[in-house]
Amino acid sequence: MTRLFGTDGVRGIANDELTCEIAYRLGQAAGRFLGERIVVGRDTRRSGDMLESALCAGIMSVGATAHVAGIIPTPAVALLTRSLKANGGIVISASHNAPEYNGIKFFDSQGFKLPDAVEDRIADFVMAGGYEGMLSEAASEAGDARVVPIVGVHVGRLSKIKDAREIYIQHCVSEILHQGIDFEGMNIALDTAHGASSKTSPETLIRLGARVSVINDSFSGDDINVACGSTHLEALIELVRLTKADIGIAHDGDADRVMIVASDGHVLDGDDILAMCAIDMKRRGQLSHNTVVATVMSNLGFTHAMQREGIEVVHTKVGDRYVLEEMRAHGYAAGGEQSGHMILLRHNTTGDGLMTACQFLAALKRNRMTTLEVSRLVERYPQTLINVPVKDKSAIDGHPAIGEAVRNAEAELGDEGRVLLRPSGTEPLVRVMVEAKTQKLADAHAQAIANVVKSVC
Repeated sequence: MTRLFGTDGVRGIANDELTCEIAYRLGQAAGRFLGERIVVGRDTRRSGDMLESALCAGIMSVGATAHVAGIIPTPAVALLTRSLKANGGIVISASHNAPEYNGIKFFDSQGFKLPDAVEDRIADFVMAGGYEGMLSEAASEAGDARVVPIVGVHVGRLSKIKDAREIYIQHCVSEILHQGIDFEGMNIALDTAHGASSKTSPETLIRLGARVSVINDSFSGDDINVACGSTHLEALIELVRLTKADIGIAHDGDADRVMIVASDGHVLDGDDILAMCAIDMKRRGQLSHNTVVATVMSNLGFTHAMQREGIEVVHTKVGDRYVLEEMRAHGYAAGGEQSGHMILLRHNTTGDGLMTACQFLAALKRNRMTTLEVSRLVERYPQTLINVPVKDKSAIDGHPAIGEAVRNAEAELGDEGRVLLRPSGTEPLVRVMVEAKTQKLADAHAQAIANVVKSVC
């Protein structure tokens, strides 16, 4: 991999770009830079067993303890790290990516993603050969006494966390019941994407009183995110229709995001979900500074909807880590991405698909609204997103032909639209997004820019 850390940890094709050696060294780095107790969780991918073994071996090789939670959603690892007072947490997952990918992402002791400076130290450590590289370097420098080999009885241990899923389920249930709300009378359709939430999300919703019809809750290791979940909503839309559900809920493979399907099959994305949650929080006096944080990918209609409710919108770069950084820096309580990553800091420290779904459902019940009414909150500007596969994402930087194509589109759109061109943080793609007054204009400008990117990259 050209750069070790992307916008959401280390990610690549398992046993090719993301190898056991890298996982082993990342485990060592966790023990060295985070501390002696590390929580480890994973999603359902076939390669999870292999990478978990290598990662935990690395943790133990530097004298630390790996507290293994097994197959569990990413936000549950953040919660467990805090509740167990561990020094850090690690999730083995490639989130919404295809089964052949996997990834490794870190949390600090408070369940927050690591800052860039710490990731840079870890990357340098891994690239320098991990702990063995440090020992070799110390030996070549006439025996640096500060670097002591961990051998024999000094190596670390592996400890399995009892009731890891139950801790997370109870947390989600209690956060809703404490509001004096339950989901009695709600008919919910659920798609868990053959992923990490296949046990936790159905059980949580059932305990809160809902009637739940669930699909894609089994897993083989080779089917995670395949034609299902938050990135492929067709099956959920059909389930909503067949079961006459009030709402459909879809997670991605590690359940750090959620997408909603309304009772008529209309899709509610992160803009709609964040709008409903923010309005509800403002009415309850829980929306700090009457402000939400969104990314530059959010629709112009979302900003207008928030302005009508007296809510300010702050925009960041794409990536939930940047949303969270802005929230923590200024004390904001709610933020999210159009893709369904929602961060509600009153309830968890990272994107939490199940918790977001529960808070959304509670907001519906409290405000006596239906999903159809929520679908009318955000009046959208047509938006076209084209993902262009590339070999070198950096080739778009400063390229004159691409710059000219973007300027031409912006000149024609004026104040009635915008252009966003950015490399993906997790895949070999350049994303071209155009928003315009009409779908025809958005399609035309996005395709024209995408064609130039394709020819150059």
